[in-house]
Amino acid sequence: MISVLPSHIASQIAAGEVIQRPASVIKELMENAVDAGADRIDVTLTDGGATLLQVTDNGSGMSPQDAVLAFKRHATSKLRSVEDLEEIVSFGFRGEALASIASVAHVRLRTRREEDELGTEITLSGSNIESKEEAVCDKGTDICVRNLFYNVPARRRFLKSEQVEMRHILEEFYRVVLCQPHITFTLTHNGNTLHHLPAGETLRTRITSALGKDLNNQLLDANVETPLVSVKGYVSRPKDSYKRGGHRYLFINGRYFRSPYLHKAIINGYGQLLPDEKLPTYFLYFTTDPKTVDVNIHPT
Repeated sequence: MISVLPSHIASQIAAGEVIQRPASVIKELMENAVDAGADRIDVTLTDGGATLLQVTDNGSGMSPQDAVLAFKRHATSKLRSVEDLEEIVSFGFRGEALASIASVAHVRLRTRREEDELGTEITLSGSNIESKEEAVCDKGTDICVRNLFYNVPARRRFLKSEQVEMRHILEEFYRVVLCQPHITFTLTHNGNTLHHLPAGETLRTRITSALGKDLNNQLLDANVETPLVSVKGYVSRPKDSYKRGGHRYLFINGRYFRSPYLHKAIINGYGQLLPDEKLPTYFLYFTTDPKTVDVNIHPT
């Protein structure tokens, strides 16, 4: 017999497509903050994100009505028509992230627009709104996510150690901060500040501030202009290649992406200069017409 799943079960299943681990939450919340026009984003974590994940920004904030609507699945401010998909420059547009997070965690949202005297505070548990009230808060949005997967024990048991989850979180953190040097970012874990990246850095300075000053002497400028795409960034000298480790990042229109094809092309570009079985470090930023890029692919 075929039956329709209860809404709370359907929400948990859908959440599994978007939220696999704490790093998934950080990715979605940081990207939302960038889309909101923030110039400061603070990330706070406890226990590798298993206990607490908090992202605070000074972006545009939301109205009381939008604050509630934001947790509805497929609610988005980024799209109005199918044609808009051809010119997407924002990170989020599917309207799935907040709904997915709220279905598998305890969430508290505080938000205020600049024109509003008071903000809005909403608390949710498993997609259910438990309270909504006016609140005194700064302009922007503060989202606090506690006890991720509290209602999906099997998923919570599959979380790895704090150290492993932090490695995944840091990777998502870098994928955002490395192409947003105009934004100040902080990352705090268990009360310790791991990163403070001030706004106004050059791309090179942002890279070395986030990933290590030793990179500064390893990187060579790489700039290419074609009718289709502009490429700027940095590649390492052949002698500064790695058998294990190194950093390899590709961005297009400010969005991180992976491409085995481009990775191979970059390796081939070194020719015989690259030692056997070693890989270079590279940070390449592609800029092109949004209409030539299809961002409407599976989130994973």
